[in-house]
Amino acid sequence: MDGSFKNSDIIKEFRESPEVLVDARGVSMQFRMPTERIDNLKEYAIKLLKFKIRYKRFDVLKDIDFRVERGESLALIGRNGAGKSTLLKIIAGIIRPTSGIVLTKGNIVPLLKLGAGFDSNASGKENIFLNGAMMGFSHREMQKKYDSIVEFSELGDFINAPLKNYSSGMISRLGFAIAVDVNPDLMLIDEVLGVGDIPFRKKCADKIDELKKNGTTFIVVSHSMSQILTLCQKGIYLENGTVKMQGDIKTVTDAYLADCNALGIKTQK
Repeated sequence: MDGSFKNSDIIKEFRESPEVLVDARGVSMQFRMPTERIDNLKEYAIKLLKFKIRYKRFDVLKDIDFRVERGESLALIGRNGAGKSTLLKIIAGIIRPTSGIVLTKGNIVPLLKLGAGFDSNASGKENIFLNGAMMGFSHREMQKKYDSIVEFSELGDFINAPLKNYSSGMISRLGFAIAVDVNPDLMLIDEVLGVGDIPFRKKCADKIDELKKNGTTFIVVSHSMSQILTLCQKGIYLENGTVKMQGDIKTVTDAYLADCNALGIKTQK
Protein backbone atom coordinates (compact mmCIF):
# COMPACT_ATOMS: atom_id res chain seq x y z
CA MET A 1 0.00 0.00 0.00
CA ASP A 2 2.85 2.41 0.90
CA GLY A 3 4.52 1.63 -2.44
CA SER A 4 1.30 2.46 -4.31
CA PHE A 5 1.00 5.81 -2.54
CA LYS A 6 4.66 6.54 -3.25
CA ASN A 7 4.23 5.75 -6.96
CA SER A 8 1.13 7.93 -7.09
CA ASP A 9 3.16 10.84 -5.74
CA ILE A 10 5.92 10.19 -8.31
CA ILE A 11 3.40 10.02 -11.17
CA LYS A 12 1.73 13.25 -10.01
CA GLU A 13 5.07 15.03 -9.78
CA PHE A 14 6.05 13.73 -13.23
CA ARG A 15 2.82 14.95 -14.84
CA GLU A 16 3.32 18.37 -13.29
CA SER A 17 6.88 18.62 -14.69
CA PRO A 18 6.46 19.20 -18.46
CA GLU A 19 10.21 19.46 -19.08
CA VAL A 20 10.97 16.01 -17.61
CA LEU A 21 10.66 13.30 -20.29
CA VAL A 22 12.08 10.36 -18.30
CA ASP A 23 11.91 9.75 -14.56
CA ALA A 24 13.39 6.50 -13.23
CA ARG A 25 13.07 5.66 -9.53
CA GLY A 26 14.52 2.59 -7.81
CA VAL A 27 14.73 0.56 -11.02
CA SER A 28 15.96 -3.00 -10.48
CA MET A 29 15.98 -5.97 -12.83
CA GLN A 30 16.50 -9.63 -11.98
CA PHE A 31 16.84 -12.47 -14.46
CA ARG A 32 16.52 -16.18 -13.80
CA MET A 33 19.05 -18.67 -15.14
CA PRO A 34 18.81 -22.49 -14.95
CA THR A 35 21.41 -23.92 -12.60
CA GLU A 36 22.20 -26.73 -15.04
CA ARG A 37 22.57 -26.92 -18.80
CA ILE A 38 19.53 -28.16 -20.76
CA ASP A 39 20.46 -29.21 -24.30
CA ASN A 40 17.10 -29.56 -26.03
CA LEU A 41 13.40 -28.75 -25.82
CA LYS A 42 12.37 -32.32 -24.94
CA GLU A 43 14.68 -32.43 -21.93
CA TYR A 44 13.43 -29.00 -20.86
CA ALA A 45 9.77 -30.07 -21.14
CA ILE A 46 10.32 -33.26 -19.11
CA LYS A 47 12.17 -31.45 -16.32
CA LEU A 48 9.60 -28.67 -16.32
CA LEU A 49 6.71 -31.12 -15.90
CA LYS A 50 8.57 -32.90 -13.11
CA PHE A 51 9.44 -29.60 -11.39
CA LYS A 52 13.12 -30.47 -11.64
CA ILE A 53 14.34 -27.18 -13.13
CA ARG A 54 16.21 -25.08 -10.60
CA TYR A 55 17.03 -21.46 -11.18
CA LYS A 56 19.43 -18.96 -9.75
CA ARG A 57 18.62 -15.26 -9.79
CA PHE A 58 21.09 -12.57 -10.71
CA ASP A 59 20.75 -8.81 -10.55
CA VAL A 60 21.19 -6.99 -13.86
CA LEU A 61 20.20 -3.58 -12.47
CA LYS A 62 20.02 -2.49 -8.84
CA ASP A 63 18.16 0.58 -7.57
CA ILE A 64 18.75 2.97 -10.51
CA ASP A 65 17.57 6.60 -10.20
CA PHE A 66 17.83 9.34 -12.83
CA ARG A 67 15.84 12.00 -14.69
CA VAL A 68 16.18 13.31 -18.23
CA GLU A 69 14.77 16.68 -19.22
CA ARG A 70 13.60 17.84 -22.63
CA GLY A 71 16.50 18.63 -24.97
CA GLU A 72 19.13 16.83 -22.86
CA SER A 73 21.41 14.09 -24.14
CA LEU A 74 22.37 11.29 -21.75
CA ALA A 75 24.96 8.56 -22.32
CA LEU A 76 24.87 5.20 -20.55
CA ILE A 77 28.43 3.91 -20.38
CA GLY A 78 30.12 0.92 -18.81
CA ARG A 79 31.71 -2.40 -19.65
CA ASN A 80 29.82 -5.24 -21.35
CA GLY A 81 27.28 -6.72 -18.96
CA ALA A 82 26.93 -3.54 -16.91
CA GLY A 83 23.20 -3.34 -17.67
CA LYS A 84 23.16 -0.50 -20.23
CA SER A 85 21.08 -2.19 -22.94
CA THR A 86 18.70 -3.68 -20.38
CA LEU A 87 18.06 -0.23 -18.94
CA LEU A 88 17.44 1.16 -22.43
CA LYS A 89 14.89 -1.61 -23.13
CA ILE A 90 13.10 -0.78 -19.87
CA ILE A 91 12.91 2.90 -20.84
CA ALA A 92 11.55 1.86 -24.26
CA GLY A 93 8.86 -0.25 -22.57
CA ILE A 94 10.09 -3.48 -24.16
CA ILE A 95 10.61 -5.13 -20.77
CA ARG A 96 9.28 -4.27 -17.32
CA PRO A 97 11.59 -3.84 -14.33
CA THR A 98 11.41 -6.31 -11.46
CA SER A 99 10.91 -3.34 -9.14
CA GLY A 100 10.86 0.42 -9.37
CA ILE A 101 9.15 2.67 -11.88
CA VAL A 102 10.11 4.39 -15.17
CA LEU A 103 7.85 7.17 -16.43
CA THR A 104 8.15 8.63 -19.93
CA LYS A 105 6.25 11.12 -22.04
CA GLY A 106 6.27 12.25 -25.66
CA ASN A 107 6.91 10.43 -28.92
CA ILE A 108 9.65 7.83 -28.28
CA VAL A 109 11.65 6.17 -31.06
CA PRO A 110 13.94 3.30 -29.98
CA LEU A 111 16.91 2.67 -32.27
CA LEU A 112 17.86 -0.56 -30.49
CA LYS A 113 18.14 -2.82 -33.51
CA LEU A 114 17.58 -1.30 -36.93
CA GLY A 115 15.08 -3.33 -38.91
CA ALA A 116 13.53 -5.05 -35.88
CA GLY A 117 9.87 -5.76 -36.63
CA PHE A 118 10.32 -5.71 -40.41
CA ASP A 119 8.60 -8.34 -42.57
CA SER A 120 11.25 -9.96 -44.77
CA ASN A 121 8.65 -11.07 -47.35
CA ALA A 122 7.25 -7.55 -47.75
CA SER A 123 8.85 -4.83 -49.84
CA GLY A 124 10.75 -1.87 -48.42
CA LYS A 125 7.77 0.34 -49.28
CA GLU A 126 5.34 -1.93 -47.42
CA ASN A 127 7.66 -2.03 -44.42
CA ILE A 128 7.75 1.76 -44.24
CA PHE A 129 3.98 1.82 -43.67
CA LEU A 130 4.14 -1.24 -41.37
CA ASN A 131 6.84 0.32 -39.22
CA GLY A 132 4.99 3.63 -39.15
CA ALA A 133 1.83 1.92 -37.95
CA MET A 134 3.82 0.23 -35.16
CA MET A 135 4.94 3.70 -34.03
CA GLY A 136 1.36 4.98 -34.05
CA PHE A 137 1.30 6.86 -37.36
CA SER A 138 -1.61 6.60 -39.79
CA HIS A 139 -1.23 5.52 -43.42
CA ARG A 140 -1.89 9.12 -44.49
CA GLU A 141 0.82 10.46 -42.17
CA MET A 142 3.35 7.93 -43.46
CA GLN A 143 2.36 8.76 -47.05
CA LYS A 144 3.50 12.33 -46.40
CA LYS A 145 6.82 11.05 -45.02
CA TYR A 146 7.35 8.37 -47.67
CA ASP A 147 9.36 10.33 -50.26
CA SER A 148 11.77 11.80 -47.70
CA ILE A 149 12.32 8.36 -46.12
CA VAL A 150 13.16 6.80 -49.50
CA GLU A 151 15.41 9.71 -50.40
CA PHE A 152 17.30 9.52 -47.11
CA SER A 153 17.73 5.73 -47.30
CA GLU A 154 19.21 6.00 -50.83
CA LEU A 155 17.57 2.67 -51.74
CA GLY A 156 16.16 3.87 -55.06
CA ASP A 157 14.34 1.14 -57.03
CA PHE A 158 15.20 -1.40 -54.31
CA ILE A 159 12.40 0.12 -52.23
CA ASN A 160 9.94 -2.10 -54.17
CA ALA A 161 11.97 -5.29 -53.68
CA PRO A 162 11.29 -7.77 -50.82
CA LEU A 163 13.44 -7.22 -47.74
CA LYS A 164 14.71 -10.81 -47.98
CA ASN A 165 16.75 -9.59 -50.96
CA TYR A 166 18.30 -6.71 -48.98
CA SER A 167 21.75 -6.77 -47.44
CA SER A 168 22.00 -6.08 -43.70
CA GLY A 169 23.34 -2.61 -44.53
CA MET A 170 20.32 -1.82 -46.71
CA ILE A 171 17.95 -2.93 -43.94
CA SER A 172 19.80 -0.72 -41.47
CA ARG A 173 19.57 2.23 -43.83
CA LEU A 174 15.82 1.81 -44.16
CA GLY A 175 15.34 1.39 -40.40
CA PHE A 176 17.37 4.50 -39.64
CA ALA A 177 15.62 6.55 -42.34
CA ILE A 178 12.18 5.69 -40.91
CA ALA A 179 13.23 6.36 -37.32
CA VAL A 180 14.74 9.80 -37.86
CA ASP A 181 11.92 11.03 -40.10
CA VAL A 182 9.22 10.88 -37.41
CA ASN A 183 10.71 13.82 -35.44
CA PRO A 184 10.70 12.11 -32.02
CA ASP A 185 10.66 13.84 -28.65
CA LEU A 186 12.93 11.12 -27.25
CA MET A 187 15.31 8.88 -29.19
CA LEU A 188 16.94 5.80 -27.64
CA ILE A 189 20.13 4.69 -29.43
CA ASP A 190 21.97 1.42 -28.79
CA GLU A 191 25.20 1.11 -30.81
CA VAL A 192 23.53 1.85 -34.17
CA LEU A 193 25.24 5.08 -35.22
CA GLY A 194 27.72 3.31 -37.53
CA VAL A 195 25.22 2.59 -40.32
CA GLY A 196 26.43 1.91 -43.87
CA ASP A 197 29.48 3.32 -45.64
CA ILE A 198 31.42 6.44 -44.63
CA PRO A 199 29.33 8.96 -46.65
CA PHE A 200 26.09 7.54 -45.25
CA ARG A 201 27.48 7.58 -41.70
CA LYS A 202 28.25 11.28 -42.17
CA LYS A 203 24.69 11.79 -43.40
CA CYS A 204 23.33 10.00 -40.31
CA ALA A 205 25.53 12.07 -38.00
CA ASP A 206 24.32 15.29 -39.65
CA LYS A 207 20.70 14.17 -39.19
CA ILE A 208 21.30 13.41 -35.52
CA ASP A 209 22.82 16.90 -35.12
CA GLU A 210 19.76 18.40 -36.80
CA LEU A 211 17.40 16.53 -34.46
CA LYS A 212 19.46 17.63 -31.48
CA LYS A 213 19.30 21.29 -32.55
CA ASN A 214 15.53 20.95 -32.97
CA GLY A 215 15.16 19.80 -29.36
CA THR A 216 15.09 16.00 -29.60
CA THR A 217 16.20 14.33 -26.37
CA PHE A 218 18.68 11.44 -26.62
CA ILE A 219 19.63 8.51 -24.41
CA VAL A 220 22.61 6.73 -25.96
CA VAL A 221 24.46 3.48 -25.35
CA SER A 222 27.81 3.37 -27.14
CA HIS A 223 31.37 2.21 -26.57
CA SER A 224 32.65 5.02 -28.80
CA MET A 225 33.84 7.77 -26.49
CA SER A 226 34.16 10.26 -29.37
CA GLN A 227 30.50 9.75 -30.33
CA ILE A 228 29.38 10.10 -26.73
CA LEU A 229 31.41 13.26 -26.10
CA THR A 230 30.09 14.82 -29.32
CA LEU A 231 26.43 13.98 -28.76
CA CYS A 232 25.86 13.90 -25.00
CA GLN A 233 25.87 16.45 -22.19
CA LYS A 234 25.44 14.06 -19.26
CA GLY A 235 26.49 10.51 -18.48
CA ILE A 236 25.70 7.61 -16.20
CA TYR A 237 28.53 5.15 -15.54
CA LEU A 238 27.10 1.70 -14.78
CA GLU A 239 29.17 -1.00 -13.12
CA ASN A 240 27.73 -4.42 -12.24
CA GLY A 241 24.20 -3.05 -12.56
CA THR A 242 24.64 -0.10 -10.22
CA VAL A 243 25.30 3.59 -10.81
CA LYS A 244 28.97 4.19 -10.06
CA MET A 245 28.82 7.82 -11.15
CA GLN A 246 26.56 10.29 -12.93
CA GLY A 247 27.12 13.88 -13.95
CA ASP A 248 28.55 15.93 -16.80
CA ILE A 249 29.76 13.76 -19.67
CA LYS A 250 33.47 14.71 -19.52
CA THR A 251 33.78 13.88 -15.82
CA VAL A 252 31.96 10.55 -16.21
CA THR A 253 33.87 9.41 -19.31
CA ASP A 254 37.20 10.38 -17.71
CA ALA A 255 36.37 8.20 -14.70
CA TYR A 256 35.33 5.28 -16.93
CA LEU A 257 38.47 5.52 -19.08
CA ALA A 258 40.68 5.73 -16.00
CA ASP A 259 39.12 2.54 -14.61
CA CYS A 260 39.55 0.78 -17.96
CA ASN A 261 43.19 1.85 -18.22
CA ALA A 262 43.86 0.61 -14.69
CA LEU A 263 42.46 -2.79 -15.66
CA GLY A 264 44.32 -2.85 -19.00
CA ILE A 265 41.07 -2.74 -21.01
CA LYS A 266 41.18 -1.10 -24.44
CA THR A 267 38.33 1.27 -25.27
CA GLN A 268 36.98 2.67 -28.53
CA LYS A 269 37.91 6.22 -29.41
